[in-house]
Amino acid sequence: MSGTPIGLRGSDGRSALPTLYDDVGGMPTFERLVTAFYERVQHDEVLWPMYPQDDLEGAVLRLSTFLAQYFGGPTTYSDARGHPRLRMRHVAFHVNPDARDRWLRHMTTAVDELVADGIVSPMNRATMLDYFGRASTAMVNTFEPTPEPPTGAGASTGA
Repeated sequence: MSGTPIGLRGSDGRSALPTLYDDVGGMPTFERLVTAFYERVQHDEVLWPMYPQDDLEGAVLRLSTFLAQYFGGPTTYSDARGHPRLRMRHVAFHVNPDARDRWLRHMTTAVDELVADGIVSPMNRATMLDYFGRASTAMVNTFEPTPEPPTGAGASTGA
Protein backbone atom coordinates (compact mmCIF):
# COMPACT_ATOMS: atom_id res chain seq x y z
CA MET A 1 0.00 0.00 0.00
CA SER A 2 1.24 3.42 -0.90
CA GLY A 3 -0.50 5.20 1.94
CA THR A 4 -2.15 7.59 -0.53
CA PRO A 5 -5.91 7.76 0.03
CA ILE A 6 -8.18 7.02 -2.88
CA GLY A 7 -10.28 10.06 -3.68
CA LEU A 8 -13.41 10.49 -5.71
CA ARG A 9 -12.25 13.82 -7.11
CA GLY A 10 -9.57 14.43 -9.68
CA SER A 11 -6.79 16.98 -9.37
CA ASP A 12 -9.10 19.63 -10.86
CA GLY A 13 -11.62 19.16 -8.03
CA ARG A 14 -14.18 17.47 -10.28
CA SER A 15 -15.63 14.08 -9.57
CA ALA A 16 -13.57 11.22 -10.98
CA LEU A 17 -16.82 9.40 -11.81
CA PRO A 18 -19.52 10.41 -14.33
CA THR A 19 -21.92 12.85 -12.68
CA LEU A 20 -25.17 14.67 -13.29
CA TYR A 21 -23.00 17.74 -13.92
CA ASP A 22 -21.43 15.92 -16.88
CA ASP A 23 -24.73 14.43 -18.06
CA VAL A 24 -26.41 17.83 -18.40
CA GLY A 25 -23.55 19.57 -20.19
CA GLY A 26 -21.56 21.14 -17.38
CA MET A 27 -21.37 24.74 -16.27
CA PRO A 28 -23.27 26.32 -19.21
CA THR A 29 -26.37 24.34 -18.20
CA PHE A 30 -26.18 25.46 -14.58
CA GLU A 31 -25.70 29.07 -15.66
CA ARG A 32 -28.73 28.80 -17.93
CA LEU A 33 -30.79 27.15 -15.15
CA VAL A 34 -29.95 29.83 -12.62
CA THR A 35 -30.48 32.69 -15.07
CA ALA A 36 -33.95 31.34 -15.92
CA PHE A 37 -34.68 30.94 -12.20
CA TYR A 38 -33.70 34.54 -11.39
CA GLU A 39 -35.75 35.87 -14.32
CA ARG A 40 -38.79 34.53 -12.48
CA VAL A 41 -37.64 35.57 -9.01
CA GLN A 42 -37.34 39.18 -10.19
CA HIS A 43 -41.12 39.24 -10.64
CA ASP A 44 -41.95 37.55 -7.34
CA GLU A 45 -43.04 40.04 -4.68
CA VAL A 46 -42.11 37.69 -1.82
CA LEU A 47 -38.75 36.39 -3.02
CA TRP A 48 -37.25 39.33 -4.90
CA PRO A 49 -36.71 41.51 -1.80
CA MET A 50 -34.51 38.72 -0.38
CA TYR A 51 -32.03 38.90 -3.26
CA PRO A 52 -29.19 41.35 -3.90
CA GLN A 53 -30.76 43.47 -6.62
CA ASP A 54 -27.56 45.48 -6.99
CA ASP A 55 -25.49 42.29 -7.49
CA LEU A 56 -27.68 39.90 -9.44
CA GLU A 57 -24.69 38.75 -11.50
CA GLY A 58 -22.93 37.77 -8.27
CA ALA A 59 -26.01 35.89 -7.08
CA VAL A 60 -26.17 34.03 -10.42
CA LEU A 61 -22.49 33.13 -10.15
CA ARG A 62 -22.79 31.92 -6.55
CA LEU A 63 -25.87 29.76 -7.12
CA SER A 64 -24.57 28.40 -10.44
CA THR A 65 -21.22 27.37 -8.99
CA PHE A 66 -22.86 25.94 -5.85
CA LEU A 67 -25.28 23.79 -7.87
CA ALA A 68 -22.55 22.73 -10.31
CA GLN A 69 -20.39 21.60 -7.39
CA TYR A 70 -23.26 19.83 -5.65
CA PHE A 71 -24.06 17.84 -8.77
CA GLY A 72 -20.45 16.73 -9.32
CA GLY A 73 -18.73 19.66 -11.01
CA PRO A 74 -15.62 21.54 -9.95
CA THR A 75 -15.22 22.83 -6.40
CA THR A 76 -15.26 26.46 -7.56
CA TYR A 77 -17.92 27.45 -5.04
CA SER A 78 -16.14 26.04 -1.99
CA ASP A 79 -12.77 27.27 -3.23
CA ALA A 80 -14.14 30.83 -3.29
CA ARG A 81 -16.60 30.80 -0.36
CA GLY A 82 -15.72 27.86 1.87
CA HIS A 83 -18.31 25.43 3.20
CA PRO A 84 -21.78 26.25 1.83
CA ARG A 85 -23.39 26.63 5.30
CA LEU A 86 -26.79 27.03 3.66
CA ARG A 87 -28.83 27.41 6.86
CA MET A 88 -26.43 30.03 8.22
CA ARG A 89 -26.41 31.99 4.96
CA HIS A 90 -30.23 32.08 4.85
CA VAL A 91 -31.10 32.62 8.51
CA ALA A 92 -31.40 36.40 8.07
CA PHE A 93 -34.23 35.97 5.57
CA HIS A 94 -37.91 35.32 6.27
CA VAL A 95 -38.10 31.85 4.70
CA ASN A 96 -41.52 30.46 5.46
CA PRO A 97 -43.38 27.67 3.62
CA ASP A 98 -44.81 30.20 1.15
CA ALA A 99 -41.32 31.46 0.25
CA ARG A 100 -40.10 27.88 -0.03
CA ASP A 101 -42.98 26.95 -2.35
CA ARG A 102 -42.36 30.00 -4.54
CA TRP A 103 -38.61 29.26 -4.72
CA LEU A 104 -39.30 25.65 -5.63
CA ARG A 105 -41.92 26.60 -8.24
CA HIS A 106 -39.50 28.98 -10.00
CA MET A 107 -36.66 26.46 -9.89
CA THR A 108 -38.91 23.65 -11.14
CA THR A 109 -40.06 25.80 -14.06
CA ALA A 110 -36.42 26.59 -14.92
CA VAL A 111 -35.51 22.88 -14.81
CA ASP A 112 -38.54 22.02 -16.94
CA GLU A 113 -37.35 24.46 -19.62
CA LEU A 114 -34.10 22.49 -19.80
CA VAL A 115 -36.06 19.24 -20.05
CA ALA A 116 -38.21 20.67 -22.86
CA ASP A 117 -35.05 21.68 -24.74
CA GLY A 118 -33.60 18.17 -24.37
CA ILE A 119 -30.73 19.30 -22.14
CA VAL A 120 -31.88 17.58 -18.95
CA SER A 121 -33.30 14.05 -19.03
CA PRO A 122 -36.39 13.09 -17.03
CA MET A 123 -34.14 11.01 -14.73
CA ASN A 124 -31.83 13.96 -14.07
CA ARG A 125 -34.89 16.18 -13.59
CA ALA A 126 -36.10 13.87 -10.84
CA THR A 127 -32.68 13.91 -9.16
CA MET A 128 -32.45 17.68 -9.32
CA LEU A 129 -35.99 18.28 -8.05
CA ASP A 130 -35.46 15.80 -5.22
CA TYR A 131 -32.46 17.83 -4.04
CA PHE A 132 -34.24 21.17 -4.55
CA GLY A 133 -37.22 19.97 -2.53
CA ARG A 134 -35.08 18.78 0.38
CA ALA A 135 -32.77 21.81 0.34
CA SER A 136 -35.58 24.37 0.12
CA THR A 137 -37.44 22.69 2.97
CA ALA A 138 -34.29 22.81 5.09
CA MET A 139 -34.13 26.60 4.58
CA VAL A 140 -37.54 27.21 6.17
CA ASN A 141 -36.81 29.12 9.37
CA THR A 142 -40.23 30.50 10.34
CA PHE A 143 -43.90 29.67 10.03
CA GLU A 144 -44.93 33.29 10.46
CA PRO A 145 -46.78 34.81 7.48
CA THR A 146 -44.85 36.88 4.99
CA PRO A 147 -44.66 40.45 6.28
CA GLU A 148 -46.38 43.12 4.22
CA PRO A 149 -43.98 45.63 2.63
CA PRO A 150 -44.01 49.11 4.22
CA THR A 151 -46.72 51.38 2.80
CA GLY A 152 -45.57 52.99 -0.41
CA ALA A 153 -42.44 50.83 -0.64
CA GLY A 154 -43.42 48.09 -3.07
CA ALA A 155 -41.03 45.39 -4.16
CA SER A 156 -38.72 45.92 -7.08
CA THR A 157 -39.80 44.18 -10.26
CA GLY A 158 -36.30 44.04 -11.66
CA ALA A 159 -37.43 46.04 -14.70
